[in-house]
Amino acid sequence: MADNQEHEGASAKEQLIEACRRNNVDLLTEIISNCKNDDEISDLLNNSKTVMGNHVYHEAALQGNYEIIDMLLDQANFECDPINRAEGDTPLHSAIRWINSEPPAQREFGNALVEMMLEAGSSTRIKNKAKLTPYQLVDPRNQGLKDLIQKHEYAALNAGDFIGADEVKPAKKGGNANNASTFVDSRQGAESDDDDDAEFSGSDEEERAEWERRRKTKGKGR
Repeated sequence: MADNQEHEGASAKEQLIEACRRNNVDLLTEIISNCKNDDEISDLLNNSKTVMGNHVYHEAALQGNYEIIDMLLDQANFECDPINRAEGDTPLHSAIRWINSEPPAQREFGNALVEMMLEAGSSTRIKNKAKLTPYQLVDPRNQGLKDLIQKHEYAALNAGDFIGADEVKPAKKGGNANNASTFVDSRQGAESDDDDDAEFSGSDEEERAEWERRRKTKGKGR
């Protein structure tokens, strides 16, 4: 779809900007259907800007247009964190600016919008020109939104840091002094310089006696 293609007196980019501002899902659907392929769709959605330097995602976020944003996020290769020219905001910043301007009764809806954006990949770590992250831009009275962003940040920071229960090898029970698998080193294969750091199951007295014996023997050799 050429940039200068006209449809009802407006170019495809102009129509796209208007659809995103007005939450016009039907018009956005028509614009997308007129594109030849996914590459053309992503190019149009990611690179169309207003004269003020807002991307279409910013325009939708500044109005809290949930349906349009939901549809935009469903498109292949859609950019979740474009930066606008004026404030250096991402669309997540823009959505929070919109929520801040709305009455408290609108917060639940606004928080649902932000949650959808976060789950789609919007970053909470990008600072705008004022050196503010989206979290820092939140109205302090909107504790629900602050908690939502913090929860998402916590989950993102800890992704991959936990071990599933099915990955843990349990210590074998029994008093066989030669069975090294009775004692599990939490550092996965690294030799411990201190048996106090080794995990001990404490399942019976024989295990405890063996653990004490090994600790004392190693202590004498130092």
